[in-house]
Amino acid sequence: MVTFPNAKINIGLQVLTRRADGYHNLETVFYPINLHDVLEVVEANEMRFTPSGLAIPGDGGDNLCMRAYRLLQREYDLPPVHIYLHKVIPLGAGLGGGSSDAAFLLKLVNAKFELGLDEMELMGYASQLGADCAFFIRNAPVLASGIGDIFQDIDLDLSSYHIVLVKPDIHISTQAAYGMVTPNPAGRQLATAIGEPVETWRNQIVNDFESGVFTRYPEIAAVKTLLYEKGAVFAAMSGSGSSVFGLFEELVTLHGLGANHAVFSIDSPYQKSV
Repeated sequence: MVTFPNAKINIGLQVLTRRADGYHNLETVFYPINLHDVLEVVEANEMRFTPSGLAIPGDGGDNLCMRAYRLLQREYDLPPVHIYLHKVIPLGAGLGGGSSDAAFLLKLVNAKFELGLDEMELMGYASQLGADCAFFIRNAPVLASGIGDIFQDIDLDLSSYHIVLVKPDIHISTQAAYGMVTPNPAGRQLATAIGEPVETWRNQIVNDFESGVFTRYPEIAAVKTLLYEKGAVFAAMSGSGSSVFGLFEELVTLHGLGANHAVFSIDSPYQKSV
């Protein structure tokens, strides 16, 4: 069976407080976009993981997809499988690609082996793999709080906009990004701002990671500036970076970014995935 895990963008990201467990309480909006990896699972004589496309660092045996499969395998009589993953979603970009792959693996295995797990049960498994993994089970716009694992459904449809997504050749570790942020318990009322017209977001919605990241990596700040110069209604860094997206009312072509920037034009930014 084959499935197509999609990316997400963060619209606003407020770091509220540091928790006793070392994590941070935050508030953000997760929005799914039509930028996809390709994931296939076939039965095999032994467990194998074969990546292609963008390079995936580390030991393939500890890939999130393998961990997701073993999580279900411990509770169900599942055979060994060969997992094929073709990476299109950039890594270290704030797009949730790894989390999406793991969540879609859970959904695929549930369907393939007829496990009968409902959405809440799948979300429970996904939450064991990463804070934002559970988002990709339902895969619809949410206001996320806690450590990014508490979801409130919101009515948000950006399908009338074109998304231009730019990924500079810069990898920003989440730990390093948090080290550049000063938590603000007051926040900035994201829950209210997200319901306002998109044209007002530029002055209301903020990603707290941008200040520190832009200071250390001015080339990322330059991407956001360029998107606004090209007519973006709203532009922001996604997550802790390094990707930056812009919402446009018309198709736009970017020039002058250089060969070390990957550019994605997404004409239909929202689609409910299964």
